[in-house]
Amino acid sequence: MFVLELSYTAPLDQVDALLPAHVAWLEEQYAAGVFVASGRKEPREGGVILAGGVGRAEIERIAATDPFSVAGVCAYRIVEFHATKTVDELAGFRDELPA
Repeated sequence: MFVLELSYTAPLDQVDALLPAHVAWLEEQYAAGVFVASGRKEPREGGVILAGGVGRAEIERIAATDPFSVAGVCAYRIVEFHATKTVDELAGFRDELPA
């Protein structure tokens, strides 16, 4: 799984102008089964997305297509982790630890 941390690099008015396109992009990734959860950070300086079911190269490609990223109003930090325990609803995203 991945934690995608977004940090805004532009004023909020520029971020807000792109918000409808960003939300549409999020919905596409939820429909594709890649995103599990997302939301704003508090204070409002960016956001967080939990994702899984794809490899590192694919998640980097997906992040690069975010309208926020395309417009240069945010920077992404992508952290990969092994979800060895989850709630039952996320069992499909569980990993075995590498040997």
